[in-house]
Amino acid sequence: MTQPRFLSFRTAGNQQGFGLVAGDGVIDLSARLKGRFSSLMDIIAQGSLTEIADGYGGLPPDMSLEEITFTIPVTRPEKIICTGVNFPDRNEEYKDGKEAAAYPSLFVRFAGSFTGHGQPLVRPPESHQLDYEGEIAVVIGKAGRRIAEADALSHVAALTLCNEGTLRDWVRHARFNVTQGKNFDASGSMGPWLVPLTSPAQIEDISLQTRVNGELRQEDRTGRMLFPVRRLISYISTFTTLAPGDVIVTGTPTGAGARAEPPVWLKPGDVVEVSADGLGTLRNTIADEMPDAAREA
Repeated sequence: MTQPRFLSFRTAGNQQGFGLVAGDGVIDLSARLKGRFSSLMDIIAQGSLTEIADGYGGLPPDMSLEEITFTIPVTRPEKIICTGVNFPDRNEEYKDGKEAAAYPSLFVRFAGSFTGHGQPLVRPPESHQLDYEGEIAVVIGKAGRRIAEADALSHVAALTLCNEGTLRDWVRHARFNVTQGKNFDASGSMGPWLVPLTSPAQIEDISLQTRVNGELRQEDRTGRMLFPVRRLISYISTFTTLAPGDVIVTGTPTGAGARAEPPVWLKPGDVVEVSADGLGTLRNTIADEMPDAAREA
């Protein structure tokens, strides 16, 4: 049985909405639930994903997927925390002879650095070293601090996909951080939708793949993560209280363009697809950032 898929979107009239995927269409929940929920964040915070899916999932669609513009599923998360070097082969890519670290490498991204499914990743004029990183993201549903690993998945509301696009030269501008190269506007993507987590099997050992122009570039399984999702949630919640809607991006396999010889950067017209078992495919093209004057015209 197909799991329900929740999405956030904009209409042709630039109205923000949220709904359920129904075949090739969308059940508009924002219209039906007006006054009770104003976003998917509200549904997540109240622990109502299953209730809403059961109550509205059988309705006919109100519009086609072609009529909407996908946005990132949780449009205003309090925190987006990303994980670096979380697969064995990624650690070996550094060729520094060091064993994998005892603790996860973490950094934060801003919501504005992501765009939705079907939208272009934006290559800024400051750098042409735009790279892809296919990842799985977990969305927190229940708040918690110092969460035990055994209880960690009970704090997860849903899963989604992420292309954690990176400007490689900008992550090396400083000695101890990667913030700059990870936060250019619309340089990454998230979506297409949220799939509620109802079983550990949905995340504990699933396949993750990234393709560029149809060519397989990255492939691995979550069962090989150095820090599985349970461990990430437990560790992160030690130093910060996780809140409903927070997003944890869990790390990318080997095979990013920076590690090719010579490196291969994304360019306008390229198509990047991130896929995972049970989560579908997040697809984005690449486009150069428009000059300010062109955006204002």
